[in-house]
Amino acid sequence: MTTFDLNFAADYFTLFGLPQAQSLDLGSLENCFRAVQSRVHPDKHAHASDADRRLAMQWATRINEAFQTLKSPGRRARYLLQLLGHDPQIESNTAMPAEFLMSQMELREAVEEARSAANEDALDAIRVLLLKEIKVDYERLAGLIDVTRDLDAAANLVRQLMFQEKLLTEIDDALEAVTA
Repeated sequence: MTTFDLNFAADYFTLFGLPQAQSLDLGSLENCFRAVQSRVHPDKHAHASDADRRLAMQWATRINEAFQTLKSPGRRARYLLQLLGHDPQIESNTAMPAEFLMSQMELREAVEEARSAANEDALDAIRVLLLKEIKVDYERLAGLIDVTRDLDAAANLVRQLMFQEKLLTEIDDALEAVTA
């Protein structure tokens, strides 16, 4: 087996020899990533021809992109839905349940109030609450994709998770501002 005998056009799961599934063992992903990366890393090909060095750089970039996508549950779900031929309509479908939107608005207001008051404890509490919600939704997402194959519901949940992940980033930014 040569260094570059992998199929460059293969999907990310195939590159690492993993099943196409939302439920993914991150330890296995990391081990597979390290094994493939060790074969294609540009440093390993420093004395190779120009063409092989360029190929190593392309492979390293592709492998890193694949790893970053698969290690993130949200990015993995969006990628997997596309592989399964289901467009999650991230840009075009902004419809969300009213209850979810109200909850997001309330959380955002609470974050802004806590940030304005420099209340680190309140921000931490909101962050913990949101992380619990996200964890439950990731588990639901795995069931929708891997078990029931309800790709419409999975796409809806992916869009909601994007809102939650954005709010989590806002909370982290607020915590950084408050603790600086």
